[in-house]
Amino acid sequence: MAYVVKQITAAETIPVRHQVLRQGKPIESCVFQNDEDSQTFHLGAFHKDELIGVATYLKSKSSHFSQQYQYQLRGMAVLKHYQGKQIGKQLLQFGEEKLALLKASLLWFNARENAWSFYERNGYSKFGEEFMIPDIGKHLVMYKQL
Repeated sequence: MAYVVKQITAAETIPVRHQVLRQGKPIESCVFQNDEDSQTFHLGAFHKDELIGVATYLKSKSSHFSQQYQYQLRGMAVLKHYQGKQIGKQLLQFGEEKLALLKASLLWFNARENAWSFYERNGYSKFGEEFMIPDIGKHLVMYKQL
């Protein structure tokens, strides 16, 4: 199957975020702070004309890391039927390529427990101790030098 990754709007990410990451919660919980910031970009993976995966990259410095020009990955989600088909990997690769053009030096994020091995397979490292995000679950900070 052919999947196409391209830049989308913040609003376009909402239905996929809601279905995968915030099911049963208010749709408003899918709108993230800085979604509309001028340095934030959103990627969508498409199968034909259907949006099947999303990822948001926002300029955000974590105090855990010393690099000056950091980005944070947020709201990475692939519809259940399409998981395990390398779509998440494509969203990461496309995002990393765009971040390289922007001269970003580090990508970091709070990863859900069920995604730790996926990110490790894609070259990301764990940082620090596990922590809980209420109503969502166990997380770890993960990162990659770009």
